[in-house]
Amino acid sequence: MDVIMIRLDKYLADMSVGTRTEVKKLIRQGKVAVDGLIVKNPDVKIDIDTQSVTCNGIAVTYETYEYYMLNKPAGVISATSDSKQKTVLDLIDSKKRKDLFPVGRLDKDTEGLLLITNDGELAHRLLSPKKHVDKLYYARVEGIVDTEDIDAFAKGLDIGEDECTKPAKLVVLKSDAISEIELTIQEGKFHQVKRMFEAVGKKVIYLKRLEMGTLKLDEDLGLGEYRPLTQKEIEKLC
Repeated sequence: MDVIMIRLDKYLADMSVGTRTEVKKLIRQGKVAVDGLIVKNPDVKIDIDTQSVTCNGIAVTYETYEYYMLNKPAGVISATSDSKQKTVLDLIDSKKRKDLFPVGRLDKDTEGLLLITNDGELAHRLLSPKKHVDKLYYARVEGIVDTEDIDAFAKGLDIGEDECTKPAKLVVLKSDAISEIELTIQEGKFHQVKRMFEAVGKKVIYLKRLEMGTLKLDEDLGLGEYRPLTQKEIEKLC
């Protein structure tokens, strides 16, 4: 197993103790200890697997990767930061790392499953069209959704781009003036689900993502709530 050594100031900054400048000041003030001994040199290398670090007497455990499942509420944007609007990262109070990001986007008014992590390789695998990762949505749609729509979605739809959408699986749960459906797609084009229904003359009035690959939204999570992924969920995704 490879030994991962990280400078003490980077270790603390990565774990959001402060900026590099701020943590260097803390170290030089004697407020940081490694394996119980005060260390005043920010350049000291730390073995993240075997050594313990405290700052002001509080343990700081290094996390190389973090994975959170969020039940995104409407009104929150899928971004890392924004000066005017609340972002999905603003909802993750317990995060340790400062380099987290949402894997893919959910529109501002869309709810449901969103993976928050700093694992770029995993994000690429989940989002790459070549990987054919299923994404399952539930929607309420204005208009009667019927077998013609099911066939059209299965063939692919022209939503105004160079190519039609890839075949999608449309399941009708309720066909009425306001229909209820589940839709499985393998892409993530801008406003894709809404544009697909617009292509067949209908309008999505509510949209929620339920699944992404092997990851399923935890029914116990209320809107705006989140939890770390379990080890089993991480292993399945990876």
